Amino acid sequence: MNKSRGPWELMNWVKKRKLPATKAIKYNGSPCPSPDSLWNALHSSFNTALHCRVDFDILNEVEHKPCQIWNFFSRYEFRSTIHKCVDTSAPGPDRMSWRHWKFIIKNDDCLSKIINIADACINLGYWPKYFKISTTVIIPKLNKTSYNNPKAFHPIILLNTLGKLIEKVIAERIQFTVTSNDFIHPSQLGGLKFKSTSDAGIALTHIIRSGWSKERSTSTLAFDIS
Repeated sequence: MNKSRGPWELMNWVKKRKLPATKAIKYNGSPCPSPDSLWNALHSSFNTALHCRVDFDILNEVEHKPCQIWNFFSRYEFRSTIHKCVDTSAPGPDRMSWRHWKFIIKNDDCLSKIINIADACINLGYWPKYFKISTTVIIPKLNKTSYNNPKAFHPIILLNTLGKLIEKVIAERIQFTVTSNDFIHPSQLGGLKFKSTSDAGIALTHIIRSGWSKERSTSTLAFDIS
């Protein structure tokens, strides 16, 4: 198979690993013989938090900070952000890869229109439906003894890359702002630039060796090593 076609060619992506024979995926003790029942099983397993209620009162506990002006996006922000994107990453339903967008934003007029869209999203507080369209690819997890359970599989969500690019630019700016203003606890490691699993491991090792109590360690250390 031609590897240049990219990882979104499913069999290339999952490396053609063999799965143990199974009659059908089971959900709540019943097999899923039809596409509808299979979809319901996978949807219910992967989207358990979809309709969970959120307590917004927790925002009242956040310390008040002075407001800051949100400036318009710059060409530099978009070009520096997309430069870090890997060309071989799988595209979304529109089939536009990062390689395509890198070529497009070399043109100043095209980049200006993309920036106008991003600025409009912020000013209107609206995220277009086009950016929410996705394709889900279900791939098997490694080294499972049985594949008759939805949890033995892992969903990969592929979004349209233009929306992802704008999200990345917003995330870069927000992270710079919250970090420079000390909005993030020093023990927060997950989801931050220049932080890795190694940092989480070192922090955990320090806690264990220093003899901190369980209560103190859980209240002062926040990280995600998944």
